[in-house]
Amino acid sequence: MIQDDLVVDTHYGPLRGVATETLDVWRGIAYAQPPVGDLRWRHAVDPTPHTDVVPADTFGPVCPQPVMPVIELGDGTRQEEDCLYLNVSTPRGASRSDTRLPVLVWIHGGAYLCGSGSQPLYDATSLIGTGVEAGTPVIVVTINYRLGAFGFVDFSSWSDADRTFDANCGMSDVLAALRWVNLNISAFGGDPGNVTVFGESAGGGVVTTLLTMPGAEGLVHRAIAQSSPATSVYGPDRAARYAQAMLDLMPAERVSPDLLRDIPVDALVAASQQMFLSVPREHPGTIAHTPIVDGDLIPDDPLRVYESGRALPVPLMIGTNRHETSLFKWMSSPLMPVKSEHVDAMFTLIGTEQPHLPLPEPEHLDESYQHVKARVRSMAISRDIGFRMPALWIVEAHNSQASVHLYRFDWATPLLRFIGFGAAHATELPYVWGNPASTKRDPMYRLGGRPTGDEVTARVQRRWLAFATSADPNIGDDIPGNAQWDPYTVDDHASLRIGAVDSAAVGLDDAMLRAWGDEVLSFQ
Repeated sequence: MIQDDLVVDTHYGPLRGVATETLDVWRGIAYAQPPVGDLRWRHAVDPTPHTDVVPADTFGPVCPQPVMPVIELGDGTRQEEDCLYLNVSTPRGASRSDTRLPVLVWIHGGAYLCGSGSQPLYDATSLIGTGVEAGTPVIVVTINYRLGAFGFVDFSSWSDADRTFDANCGMSDVLAALRWVNLNISAFGGDPGNVTVFGESAGGGVVTTLLTMPGAEGLVHRAIAQSSPATSVYGPDRAARYAQAMLDLMPAERVSPDLLRDIPVDALVAASQQMFLSVPREHPGTIAHTPIVDGDLIPDDPLRVYESGRALPVPLMIGTNRHETSLFKWMSSPLMPVKSEHVDAMFTLIGTEQPHLPLPEPEHLDESYQHVKARVRSMAISRDIGFRMPALWIVEAHNSQASVHLYRFDWATPLLRFIGFGAAHATELPYVWGNPASTKRDPMYRLGGRPTGDEVTARVQRRWLAFATSADPNIGDDIPGNAQWDPYTVDDHASLRIGAVDSAAVGLDDAMLRAWGDEVLSFQ
């Protein structure tokens, strides 16, 4: 039901929200001008002000994207190139109070190709309710940003005196959303000086990249990166090759600077999906759509920025899931190399591109993975080079700049353990958001485990909320399954294993660090 008292005055004009039983929400807020026409492949531009009260009761369109079976966009979702919208959820009455609550800004995942901030999985009701109950109330913002060809293909080399194409349009969208939050969130009862960005998978990659971007300074005060593919940020040469490969998929009459902005949306979505499938098959370990080092928004390779101590000095919580690559095997997805021949090809490609780079010694890897069954050893190596090692390289560097808390998510329901899926990529999301039945095909508790899963949810949510409030993810001793979570330091490699009960660990990844070394392995 729309209520007159949920009108808030933003810098760009008044918005009317919706009251639910426990939340006040404002949906479909334009945080930038529609990126269409001359603004296609340009950085986000601030929205046009309005004087009329604009209803904010319906989610905005999402970026055009291919259908993915594991991503439930929600009934009635519209896909349009005009997609730069965000949603604000607050505890009841927050916009009418004098309090200034911490703000969590969610950046969804989906391989930089799929997803949206309005997915049912990301409904903020449970997370905000837990915050109110725990005495750590927060405001949650979810955002859309440009994906695939619209947000992560670099046509900048086609720029000339008459037309400009920008790189990293999707990253510019995230910055624009954060600027909007900084400028307007106080009208909703939020604190613009206490903003935590959190994201998973590609969204986690956005988070770890944001901390190396000068444009994010002052907009981000804490960060949570879940399963970040942090090394999947490429240089301009690879980006130009992938852009040309995408253009080669277009009708010949469309491939010219004059006609780029006239390419139909459907053709760009189809080409994005084809690139998504073909690139990792032809070049194992790489993906088609990523942020790139453009010398502008992203001035340098993010891992190099972390190593040199130049990342934004904000507290970071970062971690991965124990069985990340099970998802990609289950989906028969080429996105991650899970067979031994593909892992070998990945190492060969890295060595060919960067012959000066010392690759891990085989005997060291054998020692580190001797406890892993031979049939899944390649999956474990792929998991670690894609997710765990990037997290470790970051915490090893960033702990000198700010507090860092490292975790590994180990929990899986009995069904997921039975089918060999385990704590796969993205399986922590229902526990962060408290929405285990957010998709039509949810199998989570068919073999039981819900009481334990509810306890895992309570701990995860309270830790995420505590970190957003104070940069300390520790919670009360009265919480079942709790354990002390110390920060990772150069002398104390502390981490937290999140399982049926949480357990503190020291040196959990030390053997892995010795095996892989401190030289970052990535593609250029």
